[in-house]
Amino acid sequence: MTLKSFLRNYVGLSVRQTAKLKREQNGITRNGIKITAPELLHAGDCIQLRFPDDEKIPEPVPHPISVVFEDDDLLIVEKPAFMPMYPCPGHDSDSLANAVAFHQLAMGEKYAFRPVYRLDRDTTGLVLIAKNPFAAEKLAGNIRKTYFAIIEGVLNGSGVIDRPIDRMPGHAIQRAVMPNGISAVTRWRAIQSLNGCTLIAVRLKTGRTHQIRVHFSSIGHPLAGDDMYGGSMDKIYRQALHCGEIRFRHPITGKAMRFCSQLPEDMLSCIKI
Repeated sequence: MTLKSFLRNYVGLSVRQTAKLKREQNGITRNGIKITAPELLHAGDCIQLRFPDDEKIPEPVPHPISVVFEDDDLLIVEKPAFMPMYPCPGHDSDSLANAVAFHQLAMGEKYAFRPVYRLDRDTTGLVLIAKNPFAAEKLAGNIRKTYFAIIEGVLNGSGVIDRPIDRMPGHAIQRAVMPNGISAVTRWRAIQSLNGCTLIAVRLKTGRTHQIRVHFSSIGHPLAGDDMYGGSMDKIYRQALHCGEIRFRHPITGKAMRFCSQLPEDMLSCIKI
């Protein structure tokens, strides 16, 4: 087959990335020699892709993060509560991006901060970070995540919440169920009820901003600690939400990967006797 067909259909390289590599000096080589898209490949050829160095690197700042997994293409960390993903007003240097940049220094690496998905500032759990643009593009939209939440009140069994969500009128951040909003679907399963709360497992069919928080508030069961959407802070001082499991296929090897994370202590305390 041609190089173009190989990169597009076998490797899964996008048109945009292919064009970017063509502009790089020795961006695409065969056996160490530059090759063009129409050329035919042969058994035993070694095709090498050299992506340009990342330029936008966050400021490295030492913050404790727990590394769950790392290889040449991926980094999986546990995000603690009260840490934003990116620097923002009031959190100029204490974001996950800053912490990951510091970790890179220790590992002798340098790459842009590419989380495959985002967690709210107060949400804890697993965050998958791609170390290069190829891995990021292959993983986008292909991560199966399970969240664990503690909601107020008692829910039993399982169910689906299918209610459209949009920005609440007059608010820059807050969302609400709106008749003319964007489609949002949340699947849930009750695990345990105790102390007037229920621990649930949640999977999202869509990924709207604050979707879990908005959906459970809309059915009268706000997340514990989520005062933005009607939750009480008597038991916990943040929304009780944790990304506890991720499943995906490795962007390079194709191997099925699964990682799990235990509930943090502040969430466990909500359902302890």
